[in-house]
Amino acid sequence: MEATYSTPSGLWLPLITPFRDGELDERSLRRLVAHFAAEPIDGFILGATTGEGMALSEAECERLVAITNETLAAAGKCIPVYFGLSGSDTLKTVKALERTAPWDITGYLIACPYYTRPSQRGLFAHFSALADATGRPILIYNIPYRTGVNLGNETMLQLAERENIVGVKDCSADATQSFDLLRHKPQGFSVLTGEDPLFYTALTQGAEGGITASAHVQTAAFAAIRNRLISGDQPGALADWQRLADLPRLLFAEPSPAPIKHWLWRSGLIDSPEIRLPMVPVSHELAARIDRAIASQDREG
Repeated sequence: MEATYSTPSGLWLPLITPFRDGELDERSLRRLVAHFAAEPIDGFILGATTGEGMALSEAECERLVAITNETLAAAGKCIPVYFGLSGSDTLKTVKALERTAPWDITGYLIACPYYTRPSQRGLFAHFSALADATGRPILIYNIPYRTGVNLGNETMLQLAERENIVGVKDCSADATQSFDLLRHKPQGFSVLTGEDPLFYTALTQGAEGGITASAHVQTAAFAAIRNRLISGDQPGALADWQRLADLPRLLFAEPSPAPIKHWLWRSGLIDSPEIRLPMVPVSHELAARIDRAIASQDREG
């Protein structure tokens, strides 16, 4: 059967979730979505790692999706919105798919089961069950240094045969595994790097794009690198990346998304850098480094 699902590609933003006084900051969220709707973003991911999804209530998740879609509609933008899911129990994850079925989302980013560390057969059965449980497209999120289990390429390629498993956010942290997946993946299955420092490298090796938290900052610069490579200007893309490469290092100097939230707060895009425990705000030292980087960018811009 010919695939009926679009293949995710380009620059996807795993949007932070703004908080204020312990609550979802709806005003900041609207401002944030409107801002990025005007930037060269190809898709949004809501409620995933960068969005502190595991610290959100079900009601907050539903409101997050609704406000994002309302703001995009008001801006006249039609941008795909994927919602992040994670869990170590297949049946509970299936129920989450059923619960979110009425929501206005394009698809799901679903992490490998954490902590339980299933076998490759278990991972295949898990994602097969999830694919059966929804008519929406699924992006697999392979990030073994968070989940404790690595989805190998043989299993990934078997899952890629499923019509609505459309790609992977690749954070395998294994350069050989990532390259071999790019070599052997079928047409219509997208590899989006989730490792911000490897954005340029992944694109040069054939990745369709990235789910890139650092693109909250200098969004257009990240998009321009991919556009240069598509147009055949590899030297220009490399020069751009050399200027941009320190940014992901800065924004991941302490656990994400605290550094990104600090930058967005200092830039006036959100009203508070608040973050939910067990995550904590950036240190005074990193805050000072980010403030200097913002000042430097303002002078250059």
